[in-house]
Parts: sequence; C-alpha cells; structure tokens
Amino acid sequence: MASFQISLLFFFFFFFFMIISNSTAQTSFRPKALVLPVSKDSSTLQYTTQFKQRTPLVPVKLTLDLGGQFLWVDCDKGYVSSTYRPVPCRSAVCNQARSKSCITQCFSPPRPGCNNNTCGHSPDNTVTNTGTGGEIGTDVVSLQSTDGKNPGRVVTIQKLPFTCGSTFLLEGLANGVTGMAGLGRSKISLPAQFSDAFSFHRKFAICLSSNGVVFFGDGPYVFLPGIDVSKSLIYTPLILNPVSTAGSFFQGDPSTDYFIGVKSIKVNEITVKVNATLLSINEEGFGGTKISTVKPYTVMETSIYNALTRAFIKATAKIPRVSPVSPFTVCYNSTFIGSTRVGPAVPQIDLVLQSSSVFWRIFGANSMVQVKSDVLCLGFVDGGVNPRTSIVIGGHQLEDNLVQIDLAASKVGFSSSLLFRQTTCSNFNFTSNA
Repeated sequence: MASFQISLLFFFFFFFFMIISNSTAQTSFRPKALVLPVSKDSSTLQYTTQFKQRTPLVPVKLTLDLGGQFLWVDCDKGYVSSTYRPVPCRSAVCNQARSKSCITQCFSPPRPGCNNNTCGHSPDNTVTNTGTGGEIGTDVVSLQSTDGKNPGRVVTIQKLPFTCGSTFLLEGLANGVTGMAGLGRSKISLPAQFSDAFSFHRKFAICLSSNGVVFFGDGPYVFLPGIDVSKSLIYTPLILNPVSTAGSFFQGDPSTDYFIGVKSIKVNEITVKVNATLLSINEEGFGGTKISTVKPYTVMETSIYNALTRAFIKATAKIPRVSPVSPFTVCYNSTFIGSTRVGPAVPQIDLVLQSSSVFWRIFGANSMVQVKSDVLCLGFVDGGVNPRTSIVIGGHQLEDNLVQIDLAASKVGFSSSLLFRQTTCSNFNFTSNA
C-alpha cells in the first residue's frame, strides 16, 4: 500500500513537473521569424493580409502597404476589445511614433479611438491619398511563427502599437478590409514592432502573387519544391527620402517609403535616354524611385514613360499593335507573341542600379498584362508631368519576385523572377509541419 502511495505521489510530481515545463517552454518560445499570407483582390488589385487582434481575438483583414507608416484600423465601427489601451501623450511609445500631436479632449464617452490626453498621429489611405487624425493605442495581436519552410506556433504580442482610423478612410479599399498594414521605414511599422517584440533580425521580405506571403525576420525563405530564395538575392542600397511622401504627416518627417537608386533604364540591353535628374531625389523630396504595393502597375513621370514606350515599340516593331486599353497605351495582338518560362516573349526591361552589373530585370510575365484573350498590353502607366516620385515600381512588376528589406543594413535584396527557378510566390507551404 505504501509503495502504491509513493508511486502515486511520484506520478503526480512528474505530471506537475511536465505541466510546468511545457508552460515554461510555451512562454519562453522566441520565434526567429513570423509569416503572414497575402491574397490579391481581383476587383481592386490590392494585396491583402490577415491576422488576429483584440480580446477576444478576431480576424482583421488589411490592405498591405509596403511604405505605410504603421498599422491603422477603423476604430469607429465595431472595434470591441478588453485589452485596448490608449497611448498617453509624451510617453515612450508616443516618442517612438515621432508624434507631435496630443488629443486633449474627445467629445464623446471614452472608447477605442476617442480618449483624452492621448498621443495622436495621421493615418492615411495611400490608395486614395486620403488622411485624417487619430489616436495611437495598443492591443493584442496574434500571428504565426515560421522556420522559413512552414508555419509554426502561433505567437502573441500583448501591446502592439497602432493608430485608430475613421470609417471614411476605408473608401477605395478592398471588400472586407478594415485598415492598412504599414510595413514602412518607421519605428512603429509592423516589421519594426515584430522584430522588437521577439528580438529577431530587422529584416522582412514580401513575395506577391494571387496567393503570396510576407516573412518578418531573416531567411531561409523556402518555396516548393524546396527552393531557398534567400540564397540568391541581389542587393542594392536603400535611399532615404528626407521629406515624407505620405498623404498625412508631421512637418519634418522623412519618408517611410522604400527608395532605391535607379540610374538608367534599358530595353533589350539598349539604354533609354531619360532626364537623369528625375532619377534623383531633390531637396523638396521630389523624384527618385520607390517600391509600392498599393500601385497595381509601375507608374512613371511622363517623359520617362514616353521614352520607355518608344524604345519598347521600336524593339517590338514586328508585333502587330492594337487599340490601347486603359490605363495602358501600348497594346499588342497576343496571338503574334510567343511564350517562355518567364512569360510572353517580349524584350526585357532593365532598371540599372548602382552599377551596370546590378540591375532589376523585368521579363514578360512582369512587363505585360493580359487585358483580353488576344490582347497583351505593356503594364506601365503614365504618371503625369510633375509627380511626387518619378518611378513607382508597382505590384504587377513585383509579382513572383521576392523582395527583402534589410533595415539594419539599409539595403534591398531582390530575386528577379522566381519563374526562372520553376517556383512562384504562391508556393510557400502554409501547411504546418507540426
């Protein structure tokens, strides 16, 4: 009997020890990277993602904004959470957000988005270029970790800063979206907050397609059938635009968009003659080249666009052209265009970077858009004579190219088309290996 009691006592101690050990392991788990799925909305051509926020947790669908200052969510309609906390004026988080606004009075009962003596900021819809004011708050966010090959454990951040937007800011965004996920170059953007929360590398990577992926943290970035794209990236320096390019911002803020130094453009390896001064950023923050997930196609200043299209038309003189289909001006009868592993057989376009040997090559899959069953158009858009930014590399040109932003080293890595490697951005295995 005594031995039975001792055995029983030992079992209980062992069982208790296992519970404590498992509990400790779960709470001390520190992911090396996080992962979010990306979907393309067919009607707006926006890239959306989703994670869980609030208490109790609810799925929050967001438009992905590569250059966005921070996460903002509509707090006017349906925001319910027991863990929402407004960020006080002059607090550490408020300073981190570079806020110069303090909301001293809110003329309604306290709620998420309406509290007195709260740090304020300027959420903006970068699709419609609409901005407003809103308070900064914190709340619980939950998403999946990854080893770079599969999704792993779900992890939680208890107090992730974000900005409360207003319902009218959602106009023009994809159906079901309740805000924008800002990945920009700021201290309260999602990449910065995720790396701070788990002390992993200040890097993230986007891979866009109809069903793509965003990684937060360093590689590997592995796509079926087992290809680690992080091993074959070409790098170019990030350039800081000292003047904000956001629709709503505080005076003196630098841009949170990611700019790269395009020095020249080539079509079929022949240099296109453009006004080189437009490729640099001037003192007022105009010019240069940035990468965007909210522009569906690459947008170019008029003279650059005209030079590119002239060169492309000359290089495709033997392919019959057809009437333009808006928003494009150069369209072809696609029955006369062959097919390759990297899309339609058309001249490649090179964005030449810091030297002639470093260039972002755009193949047919990323340069051409199928607008009708027998019509292909050059997927670039005229941005007018005096745009804020001379070249905005848009979503179509980014698809099936992995782009890594290394914030610590201030550089951008890009893979060129994954189609060459017989994989795509849709090929991340979102099936858990656990």
